Order: sequence, then C-alpha cells, then structure tokens
Amino acid sequence: MADNTKLILPSILLLFVVYVVIYEVICWRRLLPGFPLPPALPLIGNLHQLQSNAAEQHRKWARKYGPVFQVRMGNLPVLVINSAATAKIVFSHNSQATASRPELYTFHKLVSNTAGTTIGSAPYNESLIRRRKGASSALNRPAVETYVPHLDLETKDFIKDILEFGESGHRLVNPVPLVQRLSLSLSLTLNWGTRITSHKDGLFQEITHVEEEINRFRSTTDNLQDYIPLLRLVPFSFRNKAVEYRQRRDRYLHKLNRELDDRIRNGTHEPCIQANVILDKETKLDNIELTSISLTMLSGGFETFSAVATWAIGLLATRLDIQQKAYDEIRGIYAAENPLCDAKDDQKCKYIVALVRESLRYFTVLRLSLPRVTNKEFTYDGNLIPVGTMVFLNSWACNMDPDLWIDPEVFRPERWFEQPSQPIFTFGVGYRMCAGSLLAYRELYLTFLRMLASFEIQSDGPINVDPLRGVNELTSLVSVPKKYHVRFVPRNERILVAALEAASF
Repeated sequence: MADNTKLILPSILLLFVVYVVIYEVICWRRLLPGFPLPPALPLIGNLHQLQSNAAEQHRKWARKYGPVFQVRMGNLPVLVINSAATAKIVFSHNSQATASRPELYTFHKLVSNTAGTTIGSAPYNESLIRRRKGASSALNRPAVETYVPHLDLETKDFIKDILEFGESGHRLVNPVPLVQRLSLSLSLTLNWGTRITSHKDGLFQEITHVEEEINRFRSTTDNLQDYIPLLRLVPFSFRNKAVEYRQRRDRYLHKLNRELDDRIRNGTHEPCIQANVILDKETKLDNIELTSISLTMLSGGFETFSAVATWAIGLLATRLDIQQKAYDEIRGIYAAENPLCDAKDDQKCKYIVALVRESLRYFTVLRLSLPRVTNKEFTYDGNLIPVGTMVFLNSWACNMDPDLWIDPEVFRPERWFEQPSQPIFTFGVGYRMCAGSLLAYRELYLTFLRMLASFEIQSDGPINVDPLRGVNELTSLVSVPKKYHVRFVPRNERILVAALEAASF
C-alpha cells in the first residue's frame, strides 16, 4: 500500500507536467505572428498583470509595443486595439469581419443559459441580425422623440427626489440610488410600460443588486475560469453564485413579462417596446430573442447612464466653475422661473451637450468594450488576423489618445467646441456599437439640464473623481466611483417647488 502511494504522487505530478507542456505548446501555436506580446507566464499568460486595471495596463503597454499588440489571456491570444486610428481601421474598415462576440464560459454558459444574452454580448448570427433590427427601430431618432414624455416624467421625478430626499440642501445625499431609480424606471417604462416610483421599492433594490452582481460575471479579466479551463473542474463558489443570480434575474424578468401579458389581455397596457413587438404580426422574434431585447434595454442603459451621471455629479461638486458656466448658458435660454426647462429641448444648450460628451469621454465607464471575435479573416499592417481571434477595443486608451487631444487627462468640456467632430469611443465603434447611444445622450442631456438649472451641487469634503484613482472596483465591467455624498442646494427653492407643483406626474 505504501509503495502504491509513493507511485501515485509522482504519477500525478508527471501528468500535470505533461498537461502543462501540451497546454503551452498549444497556446504558443495559437499566437498571432507579427504582433508583439508582453512577457507571459505558463498557464495564466498575462492574466496576473491585468487583474487590477486592465485598460490602463494595456494603455501603458501600447507606449512600448505600439497601439496594436497581443496578450495571452490564459490559453487564448487576444488582440488589443489602443488608439483612435487603429480602432477605425480594425472595427470600421473591417466592420463585418469583427461583428461577432466570443462565448465565454461564465457569462454565456452559466449566467445566460436560460434567459439568453443581451444583444451586445450575443455572437453574430441570423438571430442577432433580427434582434439588432428590432432594437434599432426602437432606438432610432424618430423613436427617441416618442419617448420624450417618459424622459420628461422621470427627470421631473428625479428633481423632486433630490429636493425631498436632500431636504432642500440641508442633508448630505448619496446620489447613486436616485440616479439608478431614474435610469431603471425609464428602462422599465420604455420596455414594459411600468415604472419604479421609489428607490426604496423592493423590485428596484432586487434589480439593481442582481444586475450589479451579474456585471462581475461579464468582466473581461476577473473570471479566470474563462481562460484557464482547468479551473472549471474545481468546485469554486463562482459557479453557485452565477446560477443564483441567473435564477434571481429570471424571476423578475418572468414577473415583468407576465404582468405585461396580463395588461395586454385586459387592454390596459401602455405603449412600450415589448408590447409593440408582441402585437406586431410581422415580427419574427421568438421568446428568447424577445427576452434578449428586454435584457439589452434593462442592463445596457441602466449601467452606462447610472455610472456616467454618478461620476459627473461628483466632479461637478468639486468644480463650481463648470457648474456656473453651465448655469449661465441655461439662463441665456430659459428664465429663472422655468427651472424644469423644456423636455422637448433637443440639446439647444451647447455647454450641457459638451459637458455630457466630456463626461462620457473622460470617465469612459466601459473601459474595455465587450470583446469581439472575428468571423472573417483580414489583415492589419500586413499581418493576418484569422477567423476566431478575440479582439479588445480599449475604449479608455482611445478616449485618452494624445493624437486626438493635446490634454486628454484634463476634464474640459470646452474641447468639444474646439474640435466638435472628434470621435468618442464610450459606446464602441463599428457594427457592434451600442444601439442606444442616441437615447443615452438625450437622457443625460435633459438630466444635466434640469439638475443644474435647479440646484447647485456642493461638497462638504474631498471627492476623488480621478478616473484612475477614484474607481470603486477596478475589475468591474463598468467603472463607478467610490461612494461619496453631496448637497443639492436649490438655486431658488420657492420657484422650484412651484414648478414641481405645477408639473404633472
């Protein structure tokens, strides 16, 4: 027996060594000829260097290896694009070749195997084409115009929440739940025709918690089992957590769909995207595809809007000069007696437009865009990029590209007056660019317009709004700031209260 034990341990060690050797041979054969590679370790490749802030690490490597290089994510080579010029070549000039998404183990196999994926994370196929067409028709400019009454209602409710919850500037406020309620209620209204009227609502708390946790499973670097298959054999808790949050998301999706079905049957439903698709006899979408659009509306807009608005509020509290410039321009268009401005205002206040664009650029809340995978081969700089190659767009590096801006690391809305045609990469580029960008711009504009017309945002202490040092969790898919509190001081409380009382809710 002792002799057998002595033989078992060396045998296991030998098998592991053989496995590693074969694994490494396969990994090195997969590498892309002609593209630089930072030094990598066996089994994990460059993952150990990308665990804290992958987008910034890629940006640093780009200074040494050039704007296009490859990294080893465990057993997979990944091409990383780090400049505006190369992003245009890879994702715009080769849009059809970079139109697909990889299917990653944690998010696609564990989290999404019942309700399906969002449009943004789905692989390229005929089903995706149908879903994108459906979403595009619901998110184009004419469609966004029809959503103005919803934007009007939700942003007025946001102003009312700020005034009441902040006790007219006498109470310090964590703006996150107020911003999230605004964003989530708009998403639910547009897609299911139902609202969230309070950030204390149980459904609000469940959805925000679950969506934030699911975002962790969408991280491009934090789920090691996506890139090291051996880890999938170990009973880590990630598997149980993924299944738990998938089940919790399924429950509230089922609830929202069931309640909408009941309203449709009773003839009491409000016009919304989901009902329009269900009632359209020409629609060719099945239930999974319909749910995919719902998930896209729920998670996509909720994530980006909430993160950008939270960063911007914190920054504005530290930059009274920017607030004053914005307020002066608003007063040049709207009288002080009209703090709610006009919901139909399609971005007339140019400084607010610039403030929105600069917030999207400077904070780049989705710093590594969701990964692509090539579905056609093409060449870059004479080097072949074969089918099945994973590609990362480093939106953070592109938005901070010194070839675009002389001072990219400075928050300065005025840059958008000086160079109004410069690209912005927060919503991606090419075929898989976010379809909801027009709605996001309109929502952010009206929110900033009404908020700054109604309140001066003040801070009692320092707020870290540095986009690198102020991030709450560096491995998260969406970058959000560390927790802070501000005061929303009414510019004229009497006028604001009267305007809210006169408004319809």
